[in-house]
Amino acid sequence: MRHPILFAALLLVPAVAFAEPPADQGAAPRQGRAAEHFKKMDADGNGSLSKAEMEKGMPRAAKDFDAIDANKDGQASHDELRAHLRGKAQAARQKGAERFKQADADGNGSLSKAEAEKDMPMVAKNFDAVDANKDGQATTDEIRAFMRDKMKERRGARTM
Repeated sequence: MRHPILFAALLLVPAVAFAEPPADQGAAPRQGRAAEHFKKMDADGNGSLSKAEMEKGMPRAAKDFDAIDANKDGQASHDELRAHLRGKAQAARQKGAERFKQADADGNGSLSKAEAEKDMPMVAKNFDAVDANKDGQATTDEIRAFMRDKMKERRGARTM
């Protein structure tokens, strides 16, 4: 693949849109990794991130620094960052649900390949893989499962 970062970015938007909030069971390891990453970015060790620290460690999130810094103290705490990212994820899930509903022209709660081709090109492109039970329809559960698998593959490729 010539552009793996672009591919990963294209997968991430729908993945966030269709991802369910994490179950309590798997949340602890993710929170631990997030806290570890936060600690690495915190160059001065003060327990929060300056805009410069965030720009270095999370350049895309740094663009939202003023929104992340809820108490306007010039620092982003781990809780502020987590709350901001959860809010963005919730908005993306809502947008994904709206896009799915719009694409579902016949209102049957699933997408045919034709419906996906019209309004959800990423689903259409991967339709055979998304349609896990091979019934010719892609449900939100199947899309979620497909995106979770792709995200796991991507995470696995990063750790190799």
